[in-house]
This record gives sequence, structure tokens and C-alpha cells, in this order.
Amino acid sequence: MDFKALLNPEVQQFIQENLDVNTTQLALKKNPFPSIDYPFLMNQVVAKKKSKEKLPTWFETKNIIFPAKISIEQTSSETTAAYKASLIDGESLIDLTGGFGIDTFYFAKHFKQVFHCEMNAELSEIVAHNFNVLQQDNITCLQGDSLVILKQLNKKIDWIFIDPSRRSETKGKVFLLKDCIPNVPDLLEDYFKFSHKILIKTAPILDITSGLNELKFVKKIHIVAVKNEIKELLWEIEKGHLETIEISSVNIENEKVTHFETKYREEYLSTFAAPKKYLYEPNSSIMKSGNMDALSKAFNLDKLHQHSHLFTSDKLIDFPGRRFAIDEIIPFQKEALKKIAKQKMNCSTRNFPLTVDEIKKKYKINDGGIVFAFFTTQLNNEKIVLLCTKI
Repeated sequence: MDFKALLNPEVQQFIQENLDVNTTQLALKKNPFPSIDYPFLMNQVVAKKKSKEKLPTWFETKNIIFPAKISIEQTSSETTAAYKASLIDGESLIDLTGGFGIDTFYFAKHFKQVFHCEMNAELSEIVAHNFNVLQQDNITCLQGDSLVILKQLNKKIDWIFIDPSRRSETKGKVFLLKDCIPNVPDLLEDYFKFSHKILIKTAPILDITSGLNELKFVKKIHIVAVKNEIKELLWEIEKGHLETIEISSVNIENEKVTHFETKYREEYLSTFAAPKKYLYEPNSSIMKSGNMDALSKAFNLDKLHQHSHLFTSDKLIDFPGRRFAIDEIIPFQKEALKKIAKQKMNCSTRNFPLTVDEIKKKYKINDGGIVFAFFTTQLNNEKIVLLCTKI
């Protein structure tokens, strides 16, 4: 299908006017443009609608063409794309897995020359059109196999960026880099012929130790969360790097970026205490790093238990995570627990034998309200419930 037919002003108006129409209702409408395949036209409406929160620049810009909706679902958000682009800069970068081009677009704000590689010819053409509409003129779109393109360019490039596809035709959804496309562990030496610096984006589910076992020369890992939900892992590779691997645990919320820096396999020791006046729950990106104990020294906090990963203090501090005032401490005993039965509260568990669902069912607790209940274990292995108010 020639996507340029979608640029007709009447077609663009139809897309805009139907963004709030239910997809089922839209499918029942008569196609007002017989020369355009209706499913193709409908996809523009659905894909643009999906981009509203994730890709506001693309959503708000006129004459943007959208690919299949799955490309919207799999692409980086503008928030994470802007963050990763802020990490590196230079003269040139090549994005070997360009896709819809969100990452490429933001890299182009930090590099003089950027190459976007995409195997799918139609998607490559659409992305080139969009970059032109967005007036980002330092990006060259190249269609075909990215390794072949690298060899054809035959030039040194400051940075290579790769977002391996996490699906395999034979294995379905995969979680090892060697099973992704491209197979980065096998191709690293080929990539090093063209650049000594590589940035790899992977799914948050990839285990850090597993990733490090497959890769080499990893210099830094960024664990990137948005509103405390981990979105991606970024692996900075520099050829020849054999020193300490840094881990940056990042949380982005309302344009504020919070960092907590640690080192891989560094031994961090916590101090311990019974619950005090305030309770702290680390951001999810810090939990993913495995370096929660580093918080104790960094913020002068005590931990409730080695495996609870909750911290406490008598003085309120700024903290990379959620903060609570502890209103009451209840022993996890039958008589004491009558107080919380049939109440409305937000339940969480840390190092506790029951799940949240089991607790809610057993004590007939409803979700919501202003009370936050932490079911956890303290230093003497006593099970307790902390009733808290979020700060």
C-alpha cells in the first residue's frame, strides 16, 4: 500500500476525527476512501491513538505516518529515548535496529550524523518520511541487514546502538541475548571493527548476571524505570574495559530523574534496627540492581531485616523511593490482627510467608484508602504489620 495516499488532507482529518471512536464501531463504518485499504486506514487511527501518551511529539505533529500498532507497542517511549540519548554523544552513531525511529530521533540531537537501519522496507520508508516531517535532517535511513550496511559503510563510527528483538521464530519469547535478533554476543567482534563503543538496550526481565555472562567489556549498566516501573536495561560497552562495572539505578517521574550509583558485586553492609519513625521502600530500579544494602550507608538508614529490603530512620530524609510515616506497629498475631480485618488499605509484603492476595482474602481487606500496610519480618525474625501514611 502506498502510504503517501494517507497524506491527503481529508484522510488526515478522518484519522484525527476518529481517534476517540471505539475500534469495533470504527470497523463497522463505511470506508470513505475506496482507494485506500480500510484495515490500513484503521491502523493509522489505532496506532496514532496508542502513541498519544507514549509518543506525544509524533501524535501532535501533522502528516506523521504510523506503522503497525505492534511497532508502537514495542518502541521506546519518548521519555526513555530522551534519557538514553543524554548518556552519549559524538560525531556519529548508527542504530542497527532502527524500528519506528524514536531512539534514533533523540540520538540525532546529540550526534552530528546518525544512521537508521531497518530490515523492513516499508517501515524504513515511513520512518524516513517522518524524520523529514519532524525536520531532523541529520539522519540517513538505510534499508537492509544492519551488518551488511556496516560493512558497506566501511567507516569508523563513534557509537553503535542495538535493541535486539526479543522474539525468536523457534523459541517464542526469549530472555537470553544469544537467542535475540541480532545475536549480539556472537557479533560483538564484528561490531568492534567499526566502533569501540556500543550501547545495548534489553528488556528489564533480563537478569544482570546472565547478561554479563554473555557480554564482555561492559562498563556501565543503567536500570531505567519510569514512575517506578522498570522499562529497560542499557548496557554501555567499551572495547577493552576490564575494570569495575558501574550500575546506575534510575527513576524518571514528572521530568525529574533520580539516580543511585553502585558497583556490580561490590560488598555493601547494612546496619539494622527495629522500626523507627519513618519507613523507606527503594525504587524498583534499585531493587533490580541487587545493591539495596548500599542505601544504608549512603543515607544513614537502618534496615529492618537482611531480606526485607525496607529501611527506617527517626529523621525524615530525601530518598530514592517511597517514604512513609509509621503510625502503628502490629505483631502478626491473631488477636492483634483483628484490628485490620475488613478494613480498606493498600497492602504490600516484603520477606513475608503470605502473598498480598492471600492476606486480603484471609482478613477480608479491601484495596484503597490512605493507609499503607507493610507485612514484613523484622530483625528478630518476628512477623509484623506496619501501618503507615505515605509522605
